Amino acid sequence: MGRNKKGNPFAARKRQKRENGPERPDRRALPYEEIKRDNAFFIKYYHLQKICATEEEWSQFLESIRDNLPTTFRVTGFREEAKALLSIIETTLFTEYVRAVAELHQKQPEEVERPLCLPWYPNGLAYQLHLTRKDIRRSEPLYRLHNFLIVETTAGGISRQEAVSMIPPIVLDVKPTDKVLDMCAAPGSKTAQLIEALHAAPEEHKIPPGFVLANDVDNNRCYMLVHQAKRLNSPCLLVTNHDSSVFPNLLVTNPDNSKAILKFDKILCDVPCSGDGTLRKNPDIWLKWNLAQAYNLHGIQYRIVRRGAEMLEVGGRLVYSTCSLNPIENEAVLQRILKDADGALELVDAGHLVPGLKYKPGMTNWKLATKEVDQIFESFDEVPESLHTIIRPGMFPLPADEMAKIGLEKCIRVLPHLQDSGGFFVAVLEKRRQLNFEKNDVVELVEQNEKAKQPVETEPKLDDRGNPIEDKAVPWGPQRKRRRLHGYKEDPYVFFGENDPDYEAIKEFYQLDGSLNQRCLLTRCITDKKKNIYYCSEPIRDLVLNNEHNIKIINTGVKTFVRCENRHTVHPYRLAQEGLQTSNAFMGESRRIRIERDDLVMLLNCTDPTKPPSTLELNPETQQRCKELGVGSCILKYVDERFTLFVVGWRGTSSLRAYVHKDETIHILRLLGADLSKFETNKYEEARAAAAAAAEAAKEGDEGDAGPESGSESAEESAGGEAKTSENGAKDTPMES
Repeated sequence: MGRNKKGNPFAARKRQKRENGPERPDRRALPYEEIKRDNAFFIKYYHLQKICATEEEWSQFLESIRDNLPTTFRVTGFREEAKALLSIIETTLFTEYVRAVAELHQKQPEEVERPLCLPWYPNGLAYQLHLTRKDIRRSEPLYRLHNFLIVETTAGGISRQEAVSMIPPIVLDVKPTDKVLDMCAAPGSKTAQLIEALHAAPEEHKIPPGFVLANDVDNNRCYMLVHQAKRLNSPCLLVTNHDSSVFPNLLVTNPDNSKAILKFDKILCDVPCSGDGTLRKNPDIWLKWNLAQAYNLHGIQYRIVRRGAEMLEVGGRLVYSTCSLNPIENEAVLQRILKDADGALELVDAGHLVPGLKYKPGMTNWKLATKEVDQIFESFDEVPESLHTIIRPGMFPLPADEMAKIGLEKCIRVLPHLQDSGGFFVAVLEKRRQLNFEKNDVVELVEQNEKAKQPVETEPKLDDRGNPIEDKAVPWGPQRKRRRLHGYKEDPYVFFGENDPDYEAIKEFYQLDGSLNQRCLLTRCITDKKKNIYYCSEPIRDLVLNNEHNIKIINTGVKTFVRCENRHTVHPYRLAQEGLQTSNAFMGESRRIRIERDDLVMLLNCTDPTKPPSTLELNPETQQRCKELGVGSCILKYVDERFTLFVVGWRGTSSLRAYVHKDETIHILRLLGADLSKFETNKYEEARAAAAAAAEAAKEGDEGDAGPESGSESAEESAGGEAKTSENGAKDTPMES
């Protein structure tokens, strides 16, 4: 047989490299060059706009925006243990912070500035550290602070978020009964705030009547959004993937079983923007900033807020926000939608919701310019015809008499130098009446939905001879994604029916309250043997069933029950810690164990799932309760004077263990005031130990070449090292989730 003449592309590339001479040096091996924080066009443009009142303030602005951004975080407020965690932060953590910063900067502890409690954030739950992300990540004295931020963020106790990014959800003023839409939600820090506000009154509602619908146009970013929001374990969240500017009308079911178009009480439009307010956090923007970005984004920003206004309930509230300082992306967009609304929308002052926040009012006069800011335009008449497709009439400020009526000065402009933060723009709109351009044809929408449910029948493709052409097999893995924005086809949402046998068994074993709607339980696969069972609220279920053919749903529901069969269990499903926040309110007393602090600490400290603590090691009262329980999942209840904790446990034949993830374990132990030293990891020490071990191994390898005796010794020591590693590995094995 002849040799295949088809060239090998890899071999060809190698030959080409040889012919081209020596390779260029690998840029990754070169030292990192600090970005020059300067851009002549940026400085000229914003100086022209007079965003600062005086030259002195302008100098302060430039000095601040060239500096690195301090780190901020907030405590998850709706959790019962929030006050206890805040107390630990303000005492133990900040004492360690002062010591570590003093060591880092070689100061006396009394010279270190303590973290700042953000005065405008509700209930004093947000703090600003006088350290950058880089300081925390790369400084050994701060490793305990770094560990705390990572663990508590994963456990849902805190959220790391830029200070100014916290403002829009606060001024949206979400209540537990509100239907909320986050139009451009990824990566999800603001969505998490909205969920917290929805769950702010647990004593009034087992499950909030409202919900949060979080949407993003980018499929990949939707999964980031799910990851961020899932930390809060809310059954009232629905994540969708759609272009916000053409977001479809959604159907809901009325109490009389008729259909209606969903209108939202609160809408957050945190629109895509040029991001020049984040220069302190993203210094690479200095290199690529130009005015063309703002001109290109103005249209999509307007279309998103216009669509949001259409979907808003009369009397509802919409917040428009950007992390840009540019009036073309901010005030120009607002004046355009307010003019088109013709009185149906009104700008309102929301400054009273953020008392203590330093900000400037919205601008009422601004100028436009070319990309190089070498030509300035004060009206559209001055714009050359060659730029008419880029610079549009609606971007210029309205005449003074019209401008006075819409009240742009009620907007909130946060500049970096005012309180050592990033830059941000926020405006609050309220809807007074229906918009003239609003479409609310419910009959047409119902027909579209019914049509979308029908299977599409396509005629088979035929070749030249009339024979059917077989479709090629769809590749597995990432190749299945045809376009980045669309992603994979999601698994179905299969809700429980009225007489589901699995639900009846679960209800009997856990003595579930009759108020739990079994039809809100769902799985993500069509099978008789369900693996994971999720729970969502009734409004979310209604949204999914009415609209799953109309919009791509990425995620909903919180994991509540998990199949866990072994030869000792009498019931195949265990409780999931993620869903306990919701399911606990519906559980009976049959699977509950009241536990003391010492017992709970012992259970959580057991990190080897193969060796759970014996029930004989527990307090007598706990032992007696364990005897009354059969093998299977249970709820461990611990009552403190400050909070009550509920933890998923597992009652074995002669043991009891906690069934929580490692980060949640550390979070609970921290609340209990237990010793966390076994969980503390110093990555710098580990790196030094690894380097020393590698050097020792290399040295022993060199000595081993001298003769067999040395080699024998080296092998023995190597075996000892492996045994030690194995022992440590078993000790640090995370608990099953």
